[in-house]
Amino acid sequence: MPRYRPVDTDQSFPSLEEEMLARWRELDVFGATMRRREGAPLFVFYEGPPTANGAPGAHHVLSRVFKDIFPRYKTMRGYQVPRKAGWDCHGLPVELEVERQLGIHSKHEIEALGIEEFNRRCRESVFSYVEEWNRLTERIAFWIDLDDAYVTLDNEYIESVWWALRKIWDEDLLYEGHKVVPYCPRCGTALSSHEVALGYHDVVDPSVYVTFPVTEPRGPLRDGDALLVWTTTPWTLVSNAAVAMDPDLTYVRARLGDEILHRLLVGRVGAGVGQMDLEHRQARGGGLRVLGEGALEVAALLARGRPSEHPADRQRQCQREGAELDLE
Repeated sequence: MPRYRPVDTDQSFPSLEEEMLARWRELDVFGATMRRREGAPLFVFYEGPPTANGAPGAHHVLSRVFKDIFPRYKTMRGYQVPRKAGWDCHGLPVELEVERQLGIHSKHEIEALGIEEFNRRCRESVFSYVEEWNRLTERIAFWIDLDDAYVTLDNEYIESVWWALRKIWDEDLLYEGHKVVPYCPRCGTALSSHEVALGYHDVVDPSVYVTFPVTEPRGPLRDGDALLVWTTTPWTLVSNAAVAMDPDLTYVRARLGDEILHRLLVGRVGAGVGQMDLEHRQARGGGLRVLGEGALEVAALLARGRPSEHPADRQRQCQREGAELDLE
């Protein structure tokens, strides 16, 4: 009788893995590793829970492999390592999935359906793909207790979060601060980085160029002049109280024909718009791009109100380029 089994030269590795998993299941190998460490020092692992209302994908394999490495390592180091699975039942992904199923697209439609009914559907949705997740977990040999998983919608879990928050408060570790976070105007809520990643993409958004007539001329500003301002937040114009200028930038005084513009100019937001204004403020080649065809630079000014170069030099340059210059 041969000492070793013959090697199958046509071995299917997936089939070999299935055989190994079946053997582990039959012998309860995971449970045996837990029982053999009873009484040993604890290293407790609670899984950062996935949301089970979406099917698992290939990218989840990598994160679950990382989750598996450390408990196995600690077990081999002699620790008893309880490994508790979990299901995340809260958050925007759950609500978005239910909205997709219902064919609704706004908070108003959710309120028309009824908050209680919408919440009920969300609670049902969060467990839609639990079996698929369980099969993936076993197939990649991720050892974790799926039979006693914690669920974030249970009152017991929610109360444990409030308990932890109270302990942090008692230790004087809780403070109030300010943080800029992404916001979804459609959903009416702030977004986590994970929620932003679900559908973040660049868009071309309209911006507005608007003129502010100068009411008290001083320095290089004259009667009839207007400040041309570019904004990507036109809804703030109603409440604006001042126009800010950068002391390190060069500004230009320009005219379009015989008029100073007193109308809205609509453009598009693009990379390097501010730099574009500086690079294309020369009169040659069609004038100032922001002001439109025929706009000519009259003078270059610093935000501090001083000419950016010697007036005589500037006059000679503009004369060569055919621009109108008034240095009175």
